[in-house]
Amino acid sequence: MSERRAYRRYSKEFKLEAIRQMTTSNKPITQLARELDVRVNQLYKWKAQQQTKDDSAFPGRGRKTGKEAEIGTLRREIKDLREENEILKKAAQYFASQSR
Repeated sequence: MSERRAYRRYSKEFKLEAIRQMTTSNKPITQLARELDVRVNQLYKWKAQQQTKDDSAFPGRGRKTGKEAEIGTLRREIKDLREENEILKKAAQYFASQSR
């Protein structure tokens, strides 16, 4: 049984560059797919999506820039800290009621 690859996300720029290379390069699609480390059918799928949707193709999340990634990390940290704060408040209330 073959080993399954982990799901990977690609940025819009990566996909568009892969499509550009498909159309302008003289390389066989299989070689290009190997070089980009993607499946051949994935390249054809991206090309079809780009042709049908044009500018609205690939709206996904892809890889984020430095600032976007940092903002996402900080938002997750804030969420975690708020949850921890709520737990601590409830614990403080519980122990205060037990000491009476």
